[in-house]
Amino acid sequence: MEKIIYNIAAFFTSPEKAQWFVTELYNNFLEDDRWTWLVDGLWVTLKLTFFSFIFGLLIGLVIAIIRVSYDKKNDTPTTNFKQKASRALLGFFNLICKIYLNIIQGTPTIVQIMIIYFVILANSTNKVGVAILGFTINSSAYVAEIIRGGINGVDKGQTEAGRSLGFGYIPTMVYIVIPQALKSSLPALCNELVVLLKETSVASMVALEDLLSAALLIKSRTYNAFMPLIAAALIYLVIVSILRSLSNRLERRLNSGER
Repeated sequence: MEKIIYNIAAFFTSPEKAQWFVTELYNNFLEDDRWTWLVDGLWVTLKLTFFSFIFGLLIGLVIAIIRVSYDKKNDTPTTNFKQKASRALLGFFNLICKIYLNIIQGTPTIVQIMIIYFVILANSTNKVGVAILGFTINSSAYVAEIIRGGINGVDKGQTEAGRSLGFGYIPTMVYIVIPQALKSSLPALCNELVVLLKETSVASMVALEDLLSAALLIKSRTYNAFMPLIAAALIYLVIVSILRSLSNRLERRLNSGER
């Protein structure tokens, strides 16, 4: 195996550099099966990204609906006590959502993760769960604004059409408005997924064994930062490229469906 790698490297560079590459490759990844550390770290990174995005999407959707509903009710004149009470209750939840968005979007991700890990859930032994919670909270704030923009971009005639068909406000949002909003928000949501994938690298700051943490662990054993960090960067690059490719295909399919 080493000879094959050496011959390939020697084809593109000098024999001395090829020998250096083979030696460093063996020391960093093949010795003690250190490449498995990267595989295990990659699995943790993917779990963090997947669950944080799904939960963040659900929470963000709820926040977006609350904010849009408040704006629409605020534009509608109230005629009785029930409507005034409904607007006041919705205004209370809208205020909470605005404070939540302001705090989350106004503070760095790493600070949020550390506060949750070292302060709020300091006694928890589930590092992955704590990290998922932290990234979910962070992602939901940005997803909420993305979906809110998508809902506001849906033509008002769609809501009026739903009402004319006998749908109430909630069924109209669920079956007519939200599907169109998610469709128009798809590029921005996919970009948020890519950003979230890269942001999970800060989990290494709370001793979570993700992809970056695995690369740093290899560095601590070999005293060589180049190989493990470049390997981690390439893995991130490949995953992001795959996600962007899937996003583009899905977007083209949805656009072709409209025609």
